[in-house]
Amino acid sequence: MEEPKAPKEQEQQENIQASDFEFLQEKIKERPIDKKKLIQRTIITASLALLFGLIACLTFLVLEPVLNNWIYPEEEPEIVTFPQEEDEMLPEDMLTENTGDRMQSDVDERYEIEDFVVEETAAEEETESISSKIEEYELLHSELYALYQEISTSMVTVTSVKSEVDWFNNTYESEGQNAGVIIANNSRELLIMTKNSFLDTAERIMITFCNGVSVEGIRKGYDENTDLAVVAVDLKLIKNTVLDAVSVASLGSSMGNSLVCSPVIAIGNIQGYKENMCFGMVTSTSNIVSLPDSQYKMITTDIYGSQSPSGILVNMKGQVVGVIDNAYNHTDTKNMVSAIGISELKGLITKLSNGNLPAYVGIYVQDISTQVRSEQNLPQGAYISNIDMDSPAMLKGIQKGDIISQVDEKEISTASDYMNAIRSCEVGDEITITVLRASKDSYEQMKFVMTAQDNQ
Repeated sequence: MEEPKAPKEQEQQENIQASDFEFLQEKIKERPIDKKKLIQRTIITASLALLFGLIACLTFLVLEPVLNNWIYPEEEPEIVTFPQEEDEMLPEDMLTENTGDRMQSDVDERYEIEDFVVEETAAEEETESISSKIEEYELLHSELYALYQEISTSMVTVTSVKSEVDWFNNTYESEGQNAGVIIANNSRELLIMTKNSFLDTAERIMITFCNGVSVEGIRKGYDENTDLAVVAVDLKLIKNTVLDAVSVASLGSSMGNSLVCSPVIAIGNIQGYKENMCFGMVTSTSNIVSLPDSQYKMITTDIYGSQSPSGILVNMKGQVVGVIDNAYNHTDTKNMVSAIGISELKGLITKLSNGNLPAYVGIYVQDISTQVRSEQNLPQGAYISNIDMDSPAMLKGIQKGDIISQVDEKEISTASDYMNAIRSCEVGDEITITVLRASKDSYEQMKFVMTAQDNQ
């Protein structure tokens, strides 16, 4: 048996054995990362992916119609045909088929002569018919022009003159012009209706009559709501020759719907310059212009003019049926001539002609239809649709939605009743307006006392 080695010897032997194999040991090192190659490979991979995607898209776009038609084949459209009409055989053609050449020649000659005579007669009749129609058309326009000449004696040009200073401190006179119409002769003055706004800054008002004579006038009354004014010319300033040349316009009626489709003449500054006229037709009278304490009928026509014309509309009897005013036109029809109905303006013109201003309360009213009144159980009266800010009615407490039942002692059933009641009042009059205001279960009667003002 071997004897066990001493620990020291054993340790030395192990050290000798380990040293003998040191040359066989190796150390593994990690390979360094090449960033450039990594970026290049990434770019190449992304480019190949993009290229593959584009090729796939193009392949799909090319093959999709083919595959779609293969899977879902479309039916061929039917051929549409329109059979051609065949010429009908005329009687003379049938005749010539059964006759000889000589008879055919005779027949053809006879028909040619007859056709020529018929065509010549028809041409003469057509020419006479056209000539007759042209003569009628010319006669119609001649009569319209004669009517215009008759009405034009009532037209005047109203000029607003004011002094202004230019950049070099030189004083000069500027002028603004509008058409006017003579509406009355009160044995002391000639009264002329025109637009008011261009007269506000006038230092002098000149009136030029149809014979070219110019006379100075004064503004007698005006209304801000309708932009109308009445200018008076003293008869002492007018010679007899002028009075013989001019005439007072006849005021007609714009009530009802009889004006629709009727011919009218627009006279005044219709197309941006003075003393011109246009013919046309009334297209509508159903629109309403709502103003404080008043309503006016709007007459629309098919006459094309400027956006701010002035003048009058006249019917075929030579009567004024409207005062031209495009201020209330729709944005799509700014150049179509419209007018305010003369019937609704007569009360206002009467006040202005006598030097009185219209009474102002500031209430907008409208009628309540029978159906609405029945469905909503509303009382009879004029419905208040709006109120002017700081008007006498608002300051006293009248509200939108109230129903006017009484003005002073007058019962009010419609909007027209209310407007007539206010029109009969004078500026400065004390007015008592009775309204019905909706409460929880019924309508409460309330009275408001206010002083009528002018609307200037």
